[in-house]
Amino acid sequence: MTPTPTGRLIAAATGTDLEMTREFKAPIEDVWASITEPERTARWFAHWTGEGKPGANVRLTLVMEEGQPESDMTIIACEPPRRLEVEAVDEYGRWHLEARLAEAGGVTTLTFLHHLDPDTDVSTTGPGWEYYLDRLVSSMTGAPVADFDAYYPGQVEYYKGLSAS
Repeated sequence: MTPTPTGRLIAAATGTDLEMTREFKAPIEDVWASITEPERTARWFAHWTGEGKPGANVRLTLVMEEGQPESDMTIIACEPPRRLEVEAVDEYGRWHLEARLAEAGGVTTLTFLHHLDPDTDVSTTGPGWEYYLDRLVSSMTGAPVADFDAYYPGQVEYYKGLSAS
């Protein structure tokens, strides 16, 4: 079964962003820890080493990817527990990413933004971010996550439709 895609494209001051949200029945500090502490990010995305402060570079080990490739990422902004903005450049392009957190009524909402370059193919990146964000939810709740194959190629047509409109 293909998980329901949630991403949408939104106009931004610098172009177009891919936006996805996830909600957690957890304090904002707990969700923040899950997206910033190396031992917790390793549960759903990547382990990282380095100094977690603005302007610093960190080294990611993508633990869910075949061969566990490494990538360098620069922290642009870190405003605990509300905002994290990072950027990486690798053989696949530029990855300018942002996470915003807000808490209300015992629920923390994570808004994930991928600030897209004009040549970014959302039909391939969108399903990947859906998978990783669902893994984040799973790491905090124990909910099952479908295999990556359910996301890619399962969600490709949805994301092709977004980029065509």
